[in-house]
Amino acid sequence: MVPSPAPFSPEPAMPPSGQAVELPPVQHKTVLVIDLVESVRLMAHNEEQVVRLWRGFVHHATTEVFPSLGGRLVKSLGDGLLAEFDHPAQAVRAALALHRHFDGANQNLPVAQQLHLRAGLNATQLYVDDNDIYGQGVNLAARVADLAMPGETVVTASVYDAIVVGIDADVQDRGESYLKHWPEPVRTWTVSPVSAQGAVPRMPAPEAATNDFRPSIAVVPFETRSHSQEQYVIGELLADGVITQLSRSPDLRVISRLSTRAFRGRHATAAEVGQRLETAYTLSGSYVSYGDKVVINAELCDNRRGEVVWAERLAGEVMDLLQSDSQLIHQLSEACAEALLQHMVQRTLVLPVPQLDSNALMLGGITLMHRSTPRDLQRSQQLLEAVVERHKRVATPWAWLAKWHIMQVVQGLAPEPAQTFRAAIAVADRALDLEPHSSLAMAIKGHALCHLGNDVEASRRLLIESTQSNPNDPMAWLYRSVWSTMWGEAKDSVGEAETAVRLSPLDPQKYYFEMMLATCYAASMQWQRAIELSRASLRKNKYHLPTLRCLTASLYENGELEEAREHMSVIRSLEPNLTIERYLASGRESPLRRRVAVAMTALGLPKH
Repeated sequence: MVPSPAPFSPEPAMPPSGQAVELPPVQHKTVLVIDLVESVRLMAHNEEQVVRLWRGFVHHATTEVFPSLGGRLVKSLGDGLLAEFDHPAQAVRAALALHRHFDGANQNLPVAQQLHLRAGLNATQLYVDDNDIYGQGVNLAARVADLAMPGETVVTASVYDAIVVGIDADVQDRGESYLKHWPEPVRTWTVSPVSAQGAVPRMPAPEAATNDFRPSIAVVPFETRSHSQEQYVIGELLADGVITQLSRSPDLRVISRLSTRAFRGRHATAAEVGQRLETAYTLSGSYVSYGDKVVINAELCDNRRGEVVWAERLAGEVMDLLQSDSQLIHQLSEACAEALLQHMVQRTLVLPVPQLDSNALMLGGITLMHRSTPRDLQRSQQLLEAVVERHKRVATPWAWLAKWHIMQVVQGLAPEPAQTFRAAIAVADRALDLEPHSSLAMAIKGHALCHLGNDVEASRRLLIESTQSNPNDPMAWLYRSVWSTMWGEAKDSVGEAETAVRLSPLDPQKYYFEMMLATCYAASMQWQRAIELSRASLRKNKYHLPTLRCLTASLYENGELEEAREHMSVIRSLEPNLTIERYLASGRESPLRRRVAVAMTALGLPKH
């Protein structure tokens, strides 16, 4: 076994004379460290056999796996490899492929002589030259490799955030680990090949969904013909702008950009996009820029038939894409809509395009908000407040900042929950002052009012209005389902939450959608389905307290008391000061909340 991370140099070597050499260029790379488990013992038992098999493995890696996935071998260490990749998804696929190499040989070997690998991945800025790579990020990859069991690949947050769960790999949240000589705990995930075992069983669509005759469309990021990194932002701007405009039409079901961006750079066919996102149409294309000019080739495909139903070549100014009334995006959206109108009558409206840098900050704030640890929530607040400061008159950052306050209550970090909910309402009101018809702001304010319980009817009106204002807003439908679980009909909540899941099937915060849907099934007393969804959610985020509470109560109601007690212990370790009184004070009582309180009482949670 390789003694990590000593073989990997964090800094470029000095020349013998002691004079400093020029540093190599800094590049963003994904580092793969993979080694043979218990190599010393295996070598001592049968050195010739191990060397022969290992050399075959290295040949397989360097001639087949790495070249096909854009990888480069940096070092071969006798019983370990160090490699670098341009993209985390490529590195993940390479690691999973390498794990399978010894499967054939192991079938003919005794268990004690079988060869197994363990791997660690970290995406980071590195010094890169022709012979080596340097930086602390290399050491971190080696450290997380030490966490892996035989046959496992462990990745850091920088890799997890860049892959698409369900397409690149399935994941299991390992939580935070304290690593040797590392200044702070590191959050890691185990990745594994995508399989039916990790998927939530698909349920038949509810009646409300079968009566939804709107055609669905996915707009994937447009591809650049240039290899220049700065050109990539144009494709994101085009997709964002078209999604924003098309989503305002009540006659179209538009898939969230957080799901469609998973196909950026993947060169997927329209059929593959349609199968993954369950959409009838895909709008895609390519572009090339010449100075301040951009030329776009767009096409609309019928996913079921694999036919191009419309194609057009458009040209305009690059700076036009940053304008709130972009003529180029308006032209592209209108032409796409007219093509669809020949099949399903509908219209589109114009909305402004967010600036990329601000959008990146906001997406970072949203992602960290849903990580659920106090440190990540604090960082999320910093990012969201930076966006608000930069764009004080834009509603969306204010709306997400309002949700940040709600997440403080959800994770038990708010000393006065009612006061925090009121703070969320005040921030959401600021967003609505700027954009009165913001479906996101209305949904978040309605959600906070729903939990306060002081004006249940006002919260219901806001949530209904949010889904009417934008029928394609998954968050609006998700929060409407919460109202139904607390104050309405539980059977309605299931259909509303299922609608939210369908509108954003590959959302980076999918655990949150699964948790909400699990809660709806629990409110409907469908305990087994609630258990399945809660477990699926926890595989993606093991620290989310509402998911743990839903699973614990559902297990209790389902008679699975031993596992319910285990999860109750996890809840108490994450929230040591939790009592029944404190739990009930975090929001108004509802039938489901009372059942959860009864379950936790029976499982030993103190009342005071």
